[in-house]
Amino acid sequence: MNFSNTWRGIPPVTKNIIIINVAIWLVGMIIPSFGRVLYDKLGLHMFGADLFNPIQLVTYMFLHDESNVLHILFNMFTLWMFGRILEQVWGSKRFFMFYMVCGIGAALVQEAVWMLTWQADYISELARINGLTVDHTRALLDKALAAGDHDLLSGMAQYKSSFLTVGASGAIFGLLLGFAMTFPNMPLYLFFIPVPIKAKYMVIGYAVLEFFLGVSGGGTIAHFAHLGGMLFGLVILLYWKKKGMLHGNGFY
Repeated sequence: MNFSNTWRGIPPVTKNIIIINVAIWLVGMIIPSFGRVLYDKLGLHMFGADLFNPIQLVTYMFLHDESNVLHILFNMFTLWMFGRILEQVWGSKRFFMFYMVCGIGAALVQEAVWMLTWQADYISELARINGLTVDHTRALLDKALAAGDHDLLSGMAQYKSSFLTVGASGAIFGLLLGFAMTFPNMPLYLFFIPVPIKAKYMVIGYAVLEFFLGVSGGGTIAHFAHLGGMLFGLVILLYWKKKGMLHGNGFY
C-alpha cells in the first residue's frame, strides 16, 4: 500500500478532522501544561459547573487523552475506515453535518446523564468516605443545604467541576451506525473473531454492549455518550431513508 496515495485519496472532511484531532493531541502530549488548559477550556464539563461553556458541546470531540494513545488511535482509525466511504457516498457537506450532529448529540446525552445522576453519586461517595448510610448522609446534606452551608456548597461546586468528557467517540459511533444502515450486509471483521460479521449485526452488538456497560456504571468511558451519538444519528438516517437519500441520492 502506498501511504502517500492512500492519504491523498481520503476525502477532505474526513482528512481534515483527522488532522485537527491528531495535531491537538500531539500539542497536548508535547506541552502537557497547554494540554491541561485545553481540557479546562475545551473539554466537556457538566452544565452549571464553573468550567462549563456551551462551546464545549462542539470542541470536546476534537480532544483526546494524551496518556492513552489507544483512545485517539481507535477513533481516528475508525473515522478513516468508515468516514471516507460515507463521505464519498453522501457528499462532504452532508457528511460533515452528520458527524457534527452525532458529536453534539452525544454531548447533550452525556450532560443529561450527569444531571440525572450526579447528586446520587455525590451522596454515595460522601457516605462511603464518612462511613455513613446513604439515607443518613442525604438527611445531613438536606439540613446543611437548608442552612446555606458555604463549605457544602463549595464542595458540591468542586464535585460538579470534576466531570469531564473528551473524544470523538460519540461522533464515531454515529458513523458506525451510518455505515451499518447504508451498507447493512457489508462483511466486517473484528480483531479477535476470524469470521466476517455483517455490519448491521456488529453495530447492534456494539449498541447493546454500550448500554449494559453504561447501566453497570464504573470506569471513565462515557458509554451513554456513545449511545447518544447513535441516537441522534439514527434520527437523521431514518429521515434520509424515508426521502431516498441514504445512498447518496440528492446529496450536496
